[in-house]
Amino acid sequence: MGSDGRLYSITRRGFLQGVAAVAITPPMLAACGGDEEESSPSTAAPEEVGAPSTTVFEEPASRLSGDLTILMWSHFVPSHDEWFDTFARDWGQKVGVNVTVDHINTADVPGQITSEISAGSGHDLIQHIAAIPQYEPSVLDLTDVVSEAESRYGEMLDLCRRSSFNPNTEKFFAYAPGWVPDPGNFRRSLWEPVGLPDGPTTWDELLEGGREIRESQGVQLGIGMSQEIDSNMAGLALLWSFGSAVQDEDENVVINSPETVAAVEYMAELFKGAMTDEVFAWNAASNNQGMASGSLSYIINSISAYRTAQEQNPVVANDVFFVPALDGPEAQLAAQHVLYNWIVPNHAANPDAAKEFLLHYTANYDHATYNSKLYDFPAFVDRVPNLDAWVAEDPFGSEPSDKLAFLKLDDAVKWTTNIGHPGPTNPAVGEVFGTNIIPNMLANVARGQMDPEQSVADAERQITTVFERWRSQGLVGGSR
Repeated sequence: MGSDGRLYSITRRGFLQGVAAVAITPPMLAACGGDEEESSPSTAAPEEVGAPSTTVFEEPASRLSGDLTILMWSHFVPSHDEWFDTFARDWGQKVGVNVTVDHINTADVPGQITSEISAGSGHDLIQHIAAIPQYEPSVLDLTDVVSEAESRYGEMLDLCRRSSFNPNTEKFFAYAPGWVPDPGNFRRSLWEPVGLPDGPTTWDELLEGGREIRESQGVQLGIGMSQEIDSNMAGLALLWSFGSAVQDEDENVVINSPETVAAVEYMAELFKGAMTDEVFAWNAASNNQGMASGSLSYIINSISAYRTAQEQNPVVANDVFFVPALDGPEAQLAAQHVLYNWIVPNHAANPDAAKEFLLHYTANYDHATYNSKLYDFPAFVDRVPNLDAWVAEDPFGSEPSDKLAFLKLDDAVKWTTNIGHPGPTNPAVGEVFGTNIIPNMLANVARGQMDPEQSVADAERQITTVFERWRSQGLVGGSR
């Protein structure tokens, strides 16, 4: 607030001219009213190699006040939320803003966004774990935040840019400071007897090995075909690996192809040979729970399932290992497991504070990575300088300690792409993802309800309708 009592809006010029970075000195308790920023709590003692010990604070471009309400998922690694809530509250105390953080189940976030947008009121800042370009007409353009972040922290990873920027409108419909890789998780003791001690590396090996494990050891694998986010990501990875996609690079619908039919046929065969009906009713936590309990031989998931097993079932955790995206007939690609999209709805009462908080959060992303036990990866790689060292020697008790070394950033980025691949993540792609058209297409054939050609044609009809509606609004390119 200025001397005349008005709350100044934050512009790119204001960011560039008014923001000064300061290093934070030793931690003090915010409750004591000190002038120094409090060190964020860590899940391990600061003396551990590479553990972040202090929080960076950058003075806002203008004086802030009022309330900032944040809505986000309940992280699959609970230590992250313990850190985040304190981190956000302490920043608010530092800048004169009362920060409230609400956590809900990730499956409930899209519905809550829709409800708040319809009501024209609600949270100032909302985080979802998948790209949500379909809300573009109802959110602020965050180009100013991205521009300022890049001026401070370097270029954003293209993966995150393509998941938050609409080239048709030249608008950042979201801010994407982080993402999560989506490797394969497998039980070595189950795959070793079928001749694959280092796990499957191709979709063919997954089928052959998974079928043999179920026949000889009675353990199924788990790739969802349900109304949830993991099923969507696994389905897209399968399509790309077989050489198909929802859209081409020019945003034309291309789902109906021989390659898609082959991918659908493959999934039906995989289900019949190596899975059970439970995959049709999964939620986003089901594969985590199945792996942690020891009831699955292979899943496609982040390391959160493994982290859960470390706490709940250490014997299983020590048996869990990882492989990158599976290689298919045409490609080796996976969708990012999580792509953080932070949005500021048009109805936000305190957008200035929301934008400044996003920059503060980005400045301290090494804390987000560490307190999520290496789940959250950065879009601005220099903000987490110890990432490769951490995955090379896991500070959270992996046996062996280099179990996560395959996740070195340069390697993980090579087999990870955005959900709109090979085109941008536009509103039509976001709606296709959010309405589960791809996992439904796969499930219809796996359950014997449609033949492959029929299911693919039905998906094409639905997808084309979605694209045509968004294209008529000028938010999607292409002509078909």
